[in-house]
Amino acid sequence: MSRCNGPWVPNAILKNRQVIKQSVPSWAVPFAKPPQAPVSARAPSDLGGDKVLPGGAPQGAETAKRVGTAVHRLLEVLPNAPQDQWGNIAERLIEADVRASACQEAGAVLQRPDLAHIFAPESLAEVDVTAHLPELNGDPIQGSIDRLLVSPTRVLAVDFKTNQIVPSEAEQVPSGLLRQMGAYAAALSQIYPDHDIETAILWTKTLELMPLPKDLVISSLTNTPLT
Repeated sequence: MSRCNGPWVPNAILKNRQVIKQSVPSWAVPFAKPPQAPVSARAPSDLGGDKVLPGGAPQGAETAKRVGTAVHRLLEVLPNAPQDQWGNIAERLIEADVRASACQEAGAVLQRPDLAHIFAPESLAEVDVTAHLPELNGDPIQGSIDRLLVSPTRVLAVDFKTNQIVPSEAEQVPSGLLRQMGAYAAALSQIYPDHDIETAILWTKTLELMPLPKDLVISSLTNTPLT
C-alpha cells in the first residue's frame, strides 16, 4: 500500500480549490407563468340586463316567480304523459297554493294547436349546453334550454317566459332575455356549425311563439358586461 509523502493536512485541497461561479443560461431555466384561476361558467340567464318590461314586477312577485317555476316544470313533464293524467302529475309536483294557476297556464299552452310542434315527441326538453363564447371574451357559459328542435338543416331553441307584460315585437324584449338567447345561439352555432340556428321565446301568458332575429340576440350578447 502506497502512502503520500509528508503529513496529511485536513481540508488542504478544499482550502486551495478555486470556486468558479458561472451563471446558468436563461434558456436552461424557463420561467413558468403561474397558472390562472379557472373562470367560472356564467349562466345565460344571469348575464345582466332587464328581465321584464317596466311595470312587469307587480306586488306578489315572489308568488308569480313560483308560478313561473311550476309552469316550466309542467311544460317539461306533461307532454310525455296522457292528458287524463295531468292532474295527478300536477298534484305530485306542484305546491297546492300555485297549482291551479300553473295548471291553467301550462294546459293552455299544451292544447294550443299551433304550438304542438314545440312539444312533439322528437323535440328535446331541458337540454344542457356548455361552451366558451368569443362574444364573452372566451368565458364559458353553462345553461339549460327549455326546448330544442333539431332537423337536418335547422336548430330551434325555445325558452319559456311567464312574464305578465309581454312585448309586442322582438325589439322590445328586455336585454337580459336577449342576452340569454344570444348565449344559446352562440353555443349552438359551435355544436351545429352546418345548421341554421334560430331562437324563440314562448310567452305563456299570451300563448305566442316569438322568433328572435339572430343579429339582435348576438348583438345583445356582445354588449354583456365582462366579469
